[in-house]
Amino acid sequence: MNRQNHVLKEKIAIVTGGGRGIGKAIARKLVEAGARVVIGDIDATLARQSASELTSNSGTCLDIYVDVCDEQSVASMVDTTLHKWGRVDILVNNAGILYRTRFPDITLEEWTRTMDVNLTGPFLCTQAVLPQMKKQSFGRIVNMSSSAGRSVSTLGGAHYTASKAGLLGLTRATAKELAAWGITVNAICPGLIDTAMARSTTSEAELTAYINSFPIRRLGLPEEIGDLVIFLCSDHAAYITGASFDINGGDLMM
Repeated sequence: MNRQNHVLKEKIAIVTGGGRGIGKAIARKLVEAGARVVIGDIDATLARQSASELTSNSGTCLDIYVDVCDEQSVASMVDTTLHKWGRVDILVNNAGILYRTRFPDITLEEWTRTMDVNLTGPFLCTQAVLPQMKKQSFGRIVNMSSSAGRSVSTLGGAHYTASKAGLLGLTRATAKELAAWGITVNAICPGLIDTAMARSTTSEAELTAYINSFPIRRLGLPEEIGDLVIFLCSDHAAYITGASFDINGGDLMM
């Protein structure tokens, strides 16, 4: 296995929503790069299974239940990480939800839930790791936005687009404020990625139509998102902050 030259050897990383899909792929890539990884997820069973799988592949993982919408739950995740390993070097704000509800039918409850998970969650997690990252004078924060945040969602409703656009604003604002402490903050904007969530919310006919409309005619792979995370967390990206990276097979070109 190519372990990416251990570019993140001994770094401590937290990945929210790390129990499945893109989050799990990111966790795997971090392990391969030499990091110790906390897999935080609201589904404790999936977090445990993923941590066990990656640990059995010569990685070092810790599973933690976390509700990113709950300040105390987030604080507990960070405290447990610090108790275990003494520092936090990397935060990947990956946890997210998507509803396909069209604008006239979006309820306030669904709107609020989307904003809580997709935007307030990264806010809470970033605040929670900040004291330790400032103390270390080092940190790498990667926010998982979407091509929706740069334009409009392929699948999700207006609330999904708004939350992901808001996350790009949060990325820029925190990048500007936190750079003085050696902390970089960047965002990744995936297009349509081949995950269970994408397939469960999309018919085969829809997927085929989308794929045929992309310049690169396939779905993106979760592992490709993971590779970009590794780059942004490595020393190769030390002079990059406040940026958003499109990875969508050419579906959106700006």
